[in-house]
Amino acid sequence: MQKRWQIFSELTPAADQALGKFPPVLRQLLFNRGYATDAEARAFLRAKPDAETSPWLLKGMDIAIPRILQALDADERIIIYGDYDVDGVTSSAVLAQTLQALNADVGVYIPNRFDEGYGLNMDALTELANADTDLVITVDCGIRSIAEAEHARDLGLDLVITDHHHPGENLPPALAVINPKQKGDEYPEKMLAGVGIAYKIAAALLEKRPAYGLSAHHLLDLVALGTVADLAPLSGENHALVRKGLKVMRHAQRQGLVSLAAVAGINIQEVTAMNIGFSLGPRLNAAGRLDSAKAAYNLLMESDFMEAGGMAQALEVLNKERQAITREMQAAAEAIALAGGDEEDTFLLFAASPEFNEGVVGLAASRLVEQYYRPAIVGKVDAETTVCSCRSIPEFHITEALDQCADLLVRHGGHAAAAGFTVRNENVGALVNRLQAIAAEKLAGVDLRPVVVADMELALDALSFEMYEHLQYLEPTGYGNPSPLFVSRDVQVKSSRTVGRDQSHLKLTVVQNGAMLDAIAFRLGDLKPALPAKVDLLYSFEINEWQGRKSLQLNVKDIHF
Repeated sequence: MQKRWQIFSELTPAADQALGKFPPVLRQLLFNRGYATDAEARAFLRAKPDAETSPWLLKGMDIAIPRILQALDADERIIIYGDYDVDGVTSSAVLAQTLQALNADVGVYIPNRFDEGYGLNMDALTELANADTDLVITVDCGIRSIAEAEHARDLGLDLVITDHHHPGENLPPALAVINPKQKGDEYPEKMLAGVGIAYKIAAALLEKRPAYGLSAHHLLDLVALGTVADLAPLSGENHALVRKGLKVMRHAQRQGLVSLAAVAGINIQEVTAMNIGFSLGPRLNAAGRLDSAKAAYNLLMESDFMEAGGMAQALEVLNKERQAITREMQAAAEAIALAGGDEEDTFLLFAASPEFNEGVVGLAASRLVEQYYRPAIVGKVDAETTVCSCRSIPEFHITEALDQCADLLVRHGGHAAAAGFTVRNENVGALVNRLQAIAAEKLAGVDLRPVVVADMELALDALSFEMYEHLQYLEPTGYGNPSPLFVSRDVQVKSSRTVGRDQSHLKLTVVQNGAMLDAIAFRLGDLKPALPAKVDLLYSFEINEWQGRKSLQLNVKDIHF
């Protein structure tokens, strides 16, 4: 699909002067990210958020921490109730490791995606109550579980809900609700991942009751892992937490992560946010998508070298299976979503089938969004209900759309860009029609082509190893703090060839102003037959190391003829 390019405006003279102590390209990059004064820029580059980040600013913390300490003193049974994605698993591990260090009677319950579905459920709470549980603490789930919270209260369970998803109109009647997005919460960072909130609870607990051999700092590797994998924006406090967490991860203190990195071919001492997003996160997620997320949790908590190695290998096998299933499902979902319709007139893609794997529907929806730049919903049809995952585009808030259909849904929740819901099969037709109407109203007249935002235009001879080092000051980059992207115009294509297992990638050598560089354009191999002698490139640039020799390489995101 043809992408639209947008390039940031040149920084203002005032900002240019204020940022004068930084190299010129870095000045523009800082300005593009909203830092227009020397003090703001240095705070960002040092990853020190301006706002006060005491955990006690979170609403509900003053109720939750005394209750947890009471449970510790009375030797009560505490259960951490997590979610089956990386954010939920790392959140569970953060609190479990903290409470274990405080000698708590603590266990972890992560529901099975296939048998129980997402979030709190009545049967699980009943089971926990029957097992003499006194206190349940949710992580990364529960903010819309009103009926379930009432059930917990009826069972005599104390319930603390910690979540980062958008609350509904009413909060569940729990003992405490900790979510920076709830009304009346003064915590300045509203975009913490679930693991970020779990970390804040751990920090508050350890402040009140220090544990031998464990500080909050030791937990930051888990925070980095969950925050990046959940696509929480890497700005504000998240930027600081992930940068510190990557440093902790590189010290190889957690055997499970060392083993996982090894099977992924990653040097743990050089791990980056990109490694988390594209390698470590998917392998951990594979457990919850195809089997039980407890396998991922157990790996993160394992300290034995041999045990962790076997667990990591098992996740590697699951991840390869997940990749194969995703490819098959994407093709099937695409055929269903577009059957009998005109792509140009379809504002929302919907595909559901009894043959789909519920653990992979979200990935299939993501692929449809990438390919067609439309909100996409993919679901698994069961005997009575259909369980769906949704992915969306910036122009369409998918959870707000689902809120308008709440009367047709059993349950739903999520973010602007991703959500999930369960619907009774007899309501699927009405739901799809209503969502299509909402999408048509919101998106009619909108240019539905993906936008790629570049930081600035450069000539190829401006790129250097020194500039690459300057770009590293922006790390960690990812969602909310994108890697720097540049545009070079009228670049000569000296050579081109397709590469990769299915010849889907494009390998180039390009020349401009005497500078000759190699370039790789992933998934753009189909452009090879029509490639002209000169092109415009939108790219990031990186270091390519081969046989001990380092060279600059363009990582091309898009090509305009």
